Amino acid sequence: MKIDFTGKRILVTGAGKGIGHDIVRHLTQECNADVIALSRTAEDLASLEAEYGCETIAVDLADVDATRSAIECAGRIDLLVNNAGIAILESFMDTTVEAFDKTMAVNVRSVLIVSQIVAKGMIERGQGGAIVNVSSQSSMRALHDHTTYCASKGALDQLTRVMALELGPHQIRVNSVNPTVVMTPMGKRAWADPAKGDPMKARIPLGRFADPHHVSQVIAYLLSDQSDMVNGILMPIDGGFLTT
Repeated sequence: MKIDFTGKRILVTGAGKGIGHDIVRHLTQECNADVIALSRTAEDLASLEAEYGCETIAVDLADVDATRSAIECAGRIDLLVNNAGIAILESFMDTTVEAFDKTMAVNVRSVLIVSQIVAKGMIERGQGGAIVNVSSQSSMRALHDHTTYCASKGALDQLTRVMALELGPHQIRVNSVNPTVVMTPMGKRAWADPAKGDPMKARIPLGRFADPHHVSQVIAYLLSDQSDMVNGILMPIDGGFLTT
């Protein structure tokens, strides 16, 4: 299934590392997209620009005013991937207000802000569009030491549904992908210890964690016209984890 985004400008947030980096690679190298890569880390953006020739935006998505200014100055955006996210691992009893607020600011609030601005442009141009939010299996299953992360991804799923409902009449489709553990640097930090990772892997019928390209391929499909009747779904990429 060949997907071609020639002439399409796609904004990818959280593009510097892990899944975001692979999304940029896949969209530019395999789908011919013009990607605008957003990250708070200038070094990561310089690497992406050198490797894939994409435009870059350096901004901390926890900063509301800076985020609004950066997105408003980004020019035309045809498609959007809200991938940015953080994970602060604390047990429920040890979760701090600071960790909760920071996680919600990046994982949920920034999606609202970025998507409002991008969708406004899509509506004004009258050509529709597509938005994919990167959620997690943790939106639907409780995980030890993931209090704020689980809460934020549950909120993101509901935000996705409301966006799909209200933007659908403008032919803007909004969906989420909900991966299992993905073997990025962040995923390895959380799950590399066999004492923790092996029991999780045992709950996945396929018996393995995901790689970034598994997520990138599904995102490209959901952005493309090949999924033009798909709106408001939460797409597990979990090897069957949610069936257990």
